[in-house]
Amino acid sequence: MTSAKVGSAQWAFAAIMFLAYPILRPYSSEVGMEGAEAFGETSWVIAHVCAMLGFIAIALAMRSLEQLVGPSAGASAASVAVVVTWIGVGLTLAYYGAEAFALNALGAKAVSDADPAIMELADPIRNGAVQISMFGIGLLLVLIGGVYAALAVRSSGILPSWSGLPLAAGLILFAPQFFAPPAVRIAHGVLMFVGCLILAWAFWKARTLRTDLVTSAA
Repeated sequence: MTSAKVGSAQWAFAAIMFLAYPILRPYSSEVGMEGAEAFGETSWVIAHVCAMLGFIAIALAMRSLEQLVGPSAGASAASVAVVVTWIGVGLTLAYYGAEAFALNALGAKAVSDADPAIMELADPIRNGAVQISMFGIGLLLVLIGGVYAALAVRSSGILPSWSGLPLAAGLILFAPQFFAPPAVRIAHGVLMFVGCLILAWAFWKARTLRTDLVTSAA
């Protein structure tokens, strides 16, 4: 079943990206020259690009979920998951782009000029009213999409009823983990990895089950 096979790959890719994000991300006080050095590292860009790719993979995987559970009772919940997740991911990516590229350029400039005053621009880049509102709404919508995806999985009768819950938990905790220490943020990355990997397994299992049914019918 194409949607199950593709969806499995999408969830597996998302799992790797969300694990890489907190592991690769440099941690610091994010102020002064210490913050500039962290922002200016190549790993800062790579980590945030991993997060962006993870969100894109989740959005695509939601479409695969909709296709997979389409004939079942989970169809309406899956459709809601697709719409709100796609909108949420679009809003979230704009903020992550600034985090990945604007702060990296800012940090690199502060380091090259040995001028920590440049870092004063980090706050308006991150916390301006428009961008922080877009980011907050985006994460909320992705969270809602994750909850509806879990409901779709539970109602489908095609996937294990519990298999959407770990991802939903990871998405619920996505915003709070930003205020946690590095160890907790990495633990959250592990939770996202497990949640996405469980769905990758569930989709692959659904594909195998369908293949077995077709073979036995023949």
